Parts: sequence; C-alpha cells; structure tokens
Amino acid sequence: MNIVLRNNLILVTTDFETLNAAWMKEFLNRHSRSMLFLSKAVLVFRNEDLQDERIEFLSKLSQYHAQKYDFNHEFFLRSMLKFGNQPIRVELEKELEPENVAVKLYAYDKNTVLITLDSPNVWVLNYLRSQLEVYVARGTDISLVVDVSDYKAKGRLERTLNKRHILHYQIRYVYDNHFMSKLYSDFANYSFGDLTRESETETNKHLYTILECPIGASQDALKKSYKKLVKVYHPDTVYHDDPSMVQHYTQKFQLLQEAYEALRIVS
Repeated sequence: MNIVLRNNLILVTTDFETLNAAWMKEFLNRHSRSMLFLSKAVLVFRNEDLQDERIEFLSKLSQYHAQKYDFNHEFFLRSMLKFGNQPIRVELEKELEPENVAVKLYAYDKNTVLITLDSPNVWVLNYLRSQLEVYVARGTDISLVVDVSDYKAKGRLERTLNKRHILHYQIRYVYDNHFMSKLYSDFANYSFGDLTRESETETNKHLYTILECPIGASQDALKKSYKKLVKVYHPDTVYHDDPSMVQHYTQKFQLLQEAYEALRIVS
C-alpha cells in the first residue's frame, strides 16, 4: 500500500486483497451513495452524515500503513486529518486479469426491471446501487428491483449499463429477446405522424418526455438536454455485442432529433 497526500485528494494505492479487507470494505460500502466508480479505482467524496466513520477509516488506514512501513502512526494520522475533507481515491496498484461477472436483466413490464447476479459481488452491486439508488424499489445481496416507469429512469438505466468495467471486473449484461420490447413497449408502434390524432398538450408532453425535460422547459434547457442525450445515444459512439441494442440506440437518437426539432418549432 502507498498513500499520497495531495492538495485536492488522498490517494491510496493498494492491492485487491486489502481493498477487500473488512475495515476497507465496510467504509466503502457505507459510502456507496457518495462514491464514483472508475475502471481501476473508486473515488469517495465527503459525506457530512458519515464524518465519524471517515475519521475512523483514516485512523485504521494510518495504522495499517504505519505498521507496514514501521513509522509513527499518530504523526501520520495528524497529517491525514488535515486532508480529511478532500476526496479519497482508492486505486489498484497493478493490472489484474479482468474477472467476468454476468449481470442478468429481466423486464417484468415497461415499468419494472429485475437485475440479478449469480453470486454476491459487493463491488458490482454497489456500482449499480450508486447509479440507480433513487429508482431502486427493493433489493438483496444479489438482486435489485428498479422502477423505470418514467423515461428519465430508463435513461439512467441505459447510462448505467453502458459502463462495463468496475475495478478489475468486466461486466457482461445478459437479457432475453423480449427485454427491449417490454421495456420500450410505448415506442413499439410509435411514429410522429400519429401525433396528429392526439391533442397538442399530449403531443408536447410526449416530446418533452423523450428529451427528459419538464413540460414548458425553456429553449436553453431543451437545447442543453438534447446535446447531452445525443452524445450518449449517437450511433457512432455505441458499441455493443447485441445488434438489437445498437438498433435501439439508433432509434432513440432519431427520436431525440425529431422531438427537439418539433419542440424547437412549436415553442
């Protein structure tokens, strides 16, 4: 293990065994809501409600480091506490062969998705929780039930599933042929030509939903959301083993363009 105190963060470089030590794992588990998962590291931000746990963790970290390198723990801890409000970055010290983890996706209907793992994996599940926390209806140590009844939730789910490398885990998402059709059943027979049969209010409501904006959003808000979403769903930036997923992103990209153009005209 190596610890570097920087102006903007505390950098902890360690091996995967130490990352899974009980005291390390407990701290990171408690901070999953304020944690950013990177491909080889996790970045833990300060949480006011968990300040005591943070100080306790820094103390254990200092003890572990001092014991390994045989120096004064108390002196080093005082130095670390001066950086107590800075983010803590914990990264793996060497390249590890990626371990494949299968994550199964099942859509009960257009509003509810079940995410399951074959066996408990706290790191992968914590990543999923950190991204979908506000939409998680219930869960266990190997599963999450996610409420995706609005398109903002569906968008968050899609962005979450775009990331497939967590620490040294390579995530493989598995789903059946009906997953996409159930999840996006509202779009099954949708075309903008059909909007002529709907009221203007309902039409606009649907367009705003596609752009993940509240009804009546300003032109600046629409433009900002549109630019953000087209970067996510642009066909040239999508890579996926399943052609149906690529097709879905392409269709979503086209819907975004049409919705933005329609609202830009009517607003």
